[in-house]
Amino acid sequence: MAHSNYFDEIQEGEPATIVAGDYLQWKKTELAEIYDPTLYTLAYIGRIAGGGNEINITATDGGGYFLIQESSATTATYNPGYYHWQLEITRISDSERIVVDRGHSEVIPDLDINASDPRSHSEVMLDKIESLLEGKADADVSSYSIAGRSLTKMSFAELVEARSYFEQKVNSEKAKLDAQNHRNTGATAKVRF
Repeated sequence: MAHSNYFDEIQEGEPATIVAGDYLQWKKTELAEIYDPTLYTLAYIGRIAGGGNEINITATDGGGYFLIQESSATTATYNPGYYHWQLEITRISDSERIVVDRGHSEVIPDLDINASDPRSHSEVMLDKIESLLEGKADADVSSYSIAGRSLTKMSFAELVEARSYFEQKVNSEKAKLDAQNHRNTGATAKVRF
């Protein structure tokens, strides 16, 4: 598997996936060309879907770009889940703030921690929905919701629609992972008919 040293190479832009407990770093070069890092601060505010857990990360001046870094010890405290974030620029002279971007990232569990569930958010949701449809829901299914609405309060038709949505998400995640694994190994895929 060939790749560069992730500690030395700083990727441009936000990661789509964050492993809780991993050292985290990326940069924002284009914004530094517009907002001089000596005159403005850049910060990410992230909130887990469904509310509650919040992540705050403030960038430093990387010398021509905003440098965003977070220690392994800090990311280990991130709860796994789907986070919505906004990117804020604040003018240092008067503390006026502007939201310049929004997006989302998923925090996935660290497999070194025995209690972690290695499934993605989409896989968990698909399993919960299927358990409801099969009449075999576990005790914690009521704590899961879609758009603020508890899974246990959804109609059969809504659950079927949600299952279809999460099946597509899971299949897309698996295809992306398969493609990434194929690129990293350089293996040739062989198909037999």
